[in-house]
Amino acid sequence: MIRPQDLLCPKPEGLYCAPGDFYIDPVRPVARAVITHGHADHARAGHGAVLATRETLDIMGERYGLGFAQAAQAAAYGEAVPRDAVEVTLVPAGHVLGSAQAVVRWKGLTMVVSGDYKRRRDPTCPPFEPVPCDVFISEATFGLPVFRHPDDREEVARLLRSVAQFPERSHLVGAYALGKAQRIIRLLREAGWDRPIYVHGALERLNALYEKHGIDLGPLAPATTTKKADFAGQIIVAPPSTLQDRWSRRFPDPVAAFASGWMQIRARARQRAVELPLVISDHADWDELTATVDELRPGELWITHGREEALARWASLHDIPARALALVGYEDEGDD
Repeated sequence: MIRPQDLLCPKPEGLYCAPGDFYIDPVRPVARAVITHGHADHARAGHGAVLATRETLDIMGERYGLGFAQAAQAAAYGEAVPRDAVEVTLVPAGHVLGSAQAVVRWKGLTMVVSGDYKRRRDPTCPPFEPVPCDVFISEATFGLPVFRHPDDREEVARLLRSVAQFPERSHLVGAYALGKAQRIIRLLREAGWDRPIYVHGALERLNALYEKHGIDLGPLAPATTTKKADFAGQIIVAPPSTLQDRWSRRFPDPVAAFASGWMQIRARARQRAVELPLVISDHADWDELTATVDELRPGELWITHGREEALARWASLHDIPARALALVGYEDEGDD
């Protein structure tokens, strides 16, 4: 009898596939790795061979340099790639550009590693694709019932209303450099903001990479080439760390905004002196997590990281055996 742990099991390095001799999103250098997406808590440099989507490989090359691994293999969504006796297929996760779930098949057993994911539309990446499976291995970053994220379009509308209300002020939007910043820019374009959006230098190379992969971000300008007064009524997108940094003083009376699922917790917004919290997350909220598990109805639910206990309890109440893997090394890295 084949047990799921014979195919995938947690080790200090990460989830290990013994029949295929590879790890999924390992937290330390290994000989063979499958990488679900480009955020640094999942995609690290120094592996021997890496399998990922073309976009994720390009992101890793941009962040770590072309020598981030000894060998790299790009897989298209839906392409079955053999790894010894195991078949690996990458399917969209809806998290950021190039993000994928790793579908691992062996001797009739199918296990799906979600990586990080969300279920709502994102104009910068393909939507999450549910895959029937025996075991679904899910994140649970926002795995508590209190986390129910609002419509991201309404959050962007709130930002634009504030710009109209305070035309003499600039609006500085803190957004993680990979994924969140580009999503905010695209949502602003879809909402009708066709003026230049000013961006921090730390975003420029990733913005260019998104453009290379067909994501039109519209007119962008460096947030360094305009006189202070000229930034009035403008939107600047920058890493969250800049909100309280000396760098922000170059803008006229900036409205500090922060795009994050954690902005639903008012204490966090106050702690970071955020005047305009924007509840926009690249992770599934409670309803998305539970709806996904209910849709898939896997034989087992494994939870890699986040708020494991509540989601495991919910699954058990719905007759789905669940366990928390308690893997270490996966943090939000600001991409929430």
